[in-house]
Amino acid sequence: MNGTGATATTTADGPSTGRRELTYAVLLCLAGAGLAAWAATRTWSVEVLARGTLPPSRQERSGADLLPWLSALALVALAGGGAVLATRGRVRRLLGGLVALLGLAVAAGGGYGLVATGGVEVHRQWPALCLLGGLVAAGGGLLTARRGAAWPAMGARYERTVRSAGPARSGGRSIAEGGNREAWDALDRGEDPTVS
Repeated sequence: MNGTGATATTTADGPSTGRRELTYAVLLCLAGAGLAAWAATRTWSVEVLARGTLPPSRQERSGADLLPWLSALALVALAGGGAVLATRGRVRRLLGGLVALLGLAVAAGGGYGLVATGGVEVHRQWPALCLLGGLVAAGGGLLTARRGAAWPAMGARYERTVRSAGPARSGGRSIAEGGNREAWDALDRGEDPTVS
């Protein structure tokens, strides 16, 4: 075998590897941020309030009640994970860095919920899931920040490729010079206006 077969295989693997990494990064961002946003709405602690001779009242507190910014950051990270698909190049890398920072902030909120003792009943599984979701989203953001510039953009396979041979000619005139009408007339006559 000659060296061209190996080069062709490497080149063919490039775009599919980029698409695969893009898919993994987006799934990590969406799954992690979605998990954190959901866990923040669950009951993290129950506070029992004494009311004199009346029976005590129970006040349930979710992660969003304890840390009002937690749900907002998780939702912004969720939106950022979806926006990774619509961006490209340097903007995608910056967005990945932002999602990574948001994920770490959400994970810090989940960690705070694990160590805080704010009630009689404390449900540690929800802060733990919030912590896990934040770390997963941060991992997807870091992957995007590190390698996202090389990944294909949304709809890149449908973008027009520019030929270096110059403008297509029809009867000695380029399509740009003659306008669309002459190109359509050439097609009606059975001629290919893109062939020189």
